[in-house]
Parts: sequence; structure tokens; C-alpha cells
Amino acid sequence: MKVITGTDQLDKGVPTGVGLGNFDGLHIGHMALIGTLISECRLNGLASVVYTFRKHPDNILRKNLVNPQITSLDQKTRLLEAHDIDWLFYQDFDEEFSRLSPEDFVKNVLVDGLNMKLAVIGFNYHFGYMGRGDAELMKKLGEKHGFRVIVIPPVRVKSEIVSSTLIRQYIEKGKMERVFQLLGRHFSLKGTVVDGRRMGRTLGFPTANIIADPEMVVPARGVYITKTFLNGRWMNSVTNVGYAPTVRGREGRFSIETHILDYDEDLYGAEIEVCFIKKLRDERRFESVEALKEQVREDIENAERYWEVFR
Repeated sequence: MKVITGTDQLDKGVPTGVGLGNFDGLHIGHMALIGTLISECRLNGLASVVYTFRKHPDNILRKNLVNPQITSLDQKTRLLEAHDIDWLFYQDFDEEFSRLSPEDFVKNVLVDGLNMKLAVIGFNYHFGYMGRGDAELMKKLGEKHGFRVIVIPPVRVKSEIVSSTLIRQYIEKGKMERVFQLLGRHFSLKGTVVDGRRMGRTLGFPTANIIADPEMVVPARGVYITKTFLNGRWMNSVTNVGYAPTVRGREGRFSIETHILDYDEDLYGAEIEVCFIKKLRDERRFESVEALKEQVREDIENAERYWEVFR
């Protein structure tokens, strides 16, 4: 897979099939679209292109973080590399680009720029100025410009239509098992371990503290069973998301603190990825440090029981 940012980086004259969307999260609905794109491109001798944006258009147009990301740009690229896609096109979205009419976007970017012969879109895909283009207009433009359109119907899990918005809501509620069902994998956050107050080590449970990318969605405050990617492997861990009110009081700083089971080395400066599996409990303030230590022991025991099935 080749990552590109402009039509000048494409092999000119090669007909393409293009999967269109924001693809935040690359959830099971997105993967159904991409699977169809790959299959149809192979069958018809087309180069496959996933066309998406570096940042969510709403976040650019409204000048603030309207839709926190489920996957970072690096995560999205890594996930797509695992599939047989020829090109991943990251379009820079700005105000000038946003003013393209639906018709000009299709003609200038997709048909002339990408030599598109097949468009694969979701049932709720919108494009062009103010999102005025929809699936029906794409079909009409396909007839006009000579490309085929495949519209992927909604994917449902237990009666709910899978969407990035729904997944964000479940992440923010800490319902990570439901997130797994909709996303098709566990939600994760990456970050560099920063130097904290080392209270975890004082309590006997050293933690690796990361500050999440401010553009990423963050799970609800609480304690989670997690997996942490470190030194090329996934390790069992327990993670607290919140302010650690018992040891930090009212002046606590929001952080993501991970205790890796059976690991006691200093991780300051290391890059780790924390994968959220299941919420154990809400974060709360304890009457004493000793009460907190007892609860942490119980959290670790609960996590260890969870992992026993895999031994």
C-alpha cells in the first residue's frame, strides 16, 4: 500500500476503484465497505484507492473539536496496511476544498484526478459543499461520467446501526465490550510515558502515565482491564483513567495510568499503546491510602482472573 496526498502521485491512466468516507475508527461497517472495494477491484482489474481526510471535516469547519477521533492517523494507516489496498489517499481538507460543489468534487477530483471507474460508498455518505451530495446524486453522476456506484447498506449489531458516533458514545461511557462488538477490535490509545508523581510506585503498584492526544476520544473515568503494547509484545495490565483523587486531592491532573502486571522497570520516555478491554469500576475517592491499596489489589486480582482463560 502506498500513502499519497495528491493526484500527481498516482500512476496516470490507471483506472481505479475508490472507497470514500471519513473512516474514523475503521469499524465493522467501514471494513465491509473496504472488503467490497478490494473484491470488486480485483474482479475488474482496477487499482484500489481508499480516499479519506487527515482530519474530520467538521473539526476544520467549526474551528474546534466536534468529533474526537477513534483512531489516530498512524493507527488508521497501520490498520489499512494489513489489507490489499493499492493506495491510501489522505486529502487535506480546508475551507477552499470545502467550497467544492458535489459535482465539481466528483468531476475534478474523482473522475479527472483519480480516473475513477468504481465508487464504493456508505448508505449515509455525503460529499461536496455543505454535504449536499448523497448516494442518489453519486449514482446520477456515475451515469453521467461513466463510473459504477456500489452503496453499502447499514451494518447492524443487536438492532443498532454501527457508526463512529455511536462508538464514541460507548467509549465515553466506558462500555468497552460493546465498543469491541461495533469496532471489530479493542479500542486503544497510544502515548509517550511521562514522569508523574510516582505515587503508584510508592503504593507498591508502579504505573506508566501517558497523556492522550487531545484529538482522541478518551474512555470514561474508571479502572479498566487492559493490554499494553511494550517492547514488541502485548502485556497484561490494569489502567486508571481520571484524576486519582485519593492521592492527588482536588488538584489532580487528568491522566491515564497503567500498571503492567509482573513488570517493574522504569518506562519514562517509552512509547506504549494501551488497549481497553473491560471496565472494572468507576473511579472514586477512598477514605485512606490503605483502602486504595486494598482496592487496587482487588482490581489486579479481578484482571488476573480474566486472563486465566487464556493460560
